[in-house]
Amino acid sequence: MIKVGILTVSDKGARGERVDKSGPAVREIVSRLDVAVVRYEIVPDEIEIIAAKLNDWADGGEVDVLFTTGGTGLATRDVTPEATLAVIDREVPGIVEAVRAKSREKTPLAMLSRAVSGLRGRCLIINLPGSPQAVRECLEIILPAVPHAVKIIRGEVTEHTVGMPGQVG
Repeated sequence: MIKVGILTVSDKGARGERVDKSGPAVREIVSRLDVAVVRYEIVPDEIEIIAAKLNDWADGGEVDVLFTTGGTGLATRDVTPEATLAVIDREVPGIVEAVRAKSREKTPLAMLSRAVSGLRGRCLIINLPGSPQAVRECLEIILPAVPHAVKIIRGEVTEHTVGMPGQVG
């Protein structure tokens, strides 16, 4: 079972002025996998608060994959990528590269995403956009790779297949 944390980054959501729709969208989509959502919270667009929450959840050992939603755009208050970069040990750029490339087929605005992904210890942190529709589209792209990524991080997979099952690369 994959243990998931969902951190929604939204000033209005944190103040109770807006209902969070993207966090529940993450929960809905990831429920297709063998997952348990073990953490969920809404925080304001503040680097220190976001980074502290990412550190706490990743270092606590309870979360395998931590999805953030919101704060990845060009607005002055969009600081989720900076908070993520401040806490990760290693980037995993292929995740967000795949999302931007595939999303670009639907909208040229996809290239404006500043999302990042990476590892903190044994926790994979992935930034997602703040729109529920964009969350769904992005997760459709990356979810097929998440279970394998978790197995690698846990040390359960040491050989990687290329293409078809049974091929070792």
